[in-house]
Amino acid sequence: MKAVVYRDNGGPEVLQVVDRERPVPAPGEVRVRVAVSGVNPTDWQARAGRAHAKAFPEITPHLDGAGVIDAVGEGVDPSRVGQRVWLFMAAAGRPTGTAAEFTVVPAAQAVPLPDETGFDVGASLGVPALTAHRALTVAEDGPRRLRPGALSGRVVLAAGGAGAVGHAVIQLARWAGATVISTVSSPDKARLAKAAGAHDVIDYRQGDPAAEIRAAAPDGVDIVTEVALGANLALDLAVLRTRGTISTFANEGGKPVELNVLQNMVLNTRLQFLVLYTAGPDVRAAAVEDVAAAVRDGALPVGEEHGLPLVRFPLARTADAHRAVEGGAVGKVLIDVTS
Repeated sequence: MKAVVYRDNGGPEVLQVVDRERPVPAPGEVRVRVAVSGVNPTDWQARAGRAHAKAFPEITPHLDGAGVIDAVGEGVDPSRVGQRVWLFMAAAGRPTGTAAEFTVVPAAQAVPLPDETGFDVGASLGVPALTAHRALTVAEDGPRRLRPGALSGRVVLAAGGAGAVGHAVIQLARWAGATVISTVSSPDKARLAKAAGAHDVIDYRQGDPAAEIRAAAPDGVDIVTEVALGANLALDLAVLRTRGTISTFANEGGKPVELNVLQNMVLNTRLQFLVLYTAGPDVRAAAVEDVAAAVRDGALPVGEEHGLPLVRFPLARTADAHRAVEGGAVGKVLIDVTS
């Protein structure tokens, strides 16, 4: 089979396309013929050595993907062979990610994908959708699970609504009944956030964004999902309701975070940092169940018409796909493994 590997940390040039034997699923695992592999920022950060120390002599990258189970290990129901699935955290603590024609994962990390749902959707779930779920379920007085109606009466502010996680936040929050406001940095990104389902979209580089958000949410925002905490904290606090929550999953731009302790004490702010790796197995399992339910309801479509343009590369150009993600490509970068 063809696989992309790297043996040393470094830039995209360390990625190589090689021939390897098909992996054999161990007990409790399934082997998946990968159709589409999704690329996330954490994938290039791991390759570059930023996320954690390299743990294996050779690594096939990428956490997310979608395809068809073609073999199962001992203890896995044989009827799963032929099942369409989406994959998450494939390369987490393992050397075999989804940038290959075949990969093996624990059976629970291969989630059934409805026949009517394309592999593009499946490969776009994983990190973005599970992160979005976590961000929406950490409020002190909010739900721990998402379903239609779970966020009724709540206002969610999705920072960076044109990004993959922001897009998933908008879609999941709408599915769960929230009123959704999104902040973006350009008219083109505003169009995407609106297509994703945001009720109100505000260009934070124009006018008075705090006043505009307050006009849309006079009682304040219940949950902010934040991609650039250092840059946006002042705006977030200006619109947050008392006992509101700021869920931060990134700090794009790297601006240091400065806290006004008294202001946050008075607001009773909940500032929640999150990453999937350390969220805990029960939290991840709940997120997978809820995201799968949203997929069955058709609530997480992708493509430019749904607010998430798809940027595609063949497997042989995986290095270029990494360059696109590192360069801030708008939309979801996908690898067509079977093309």
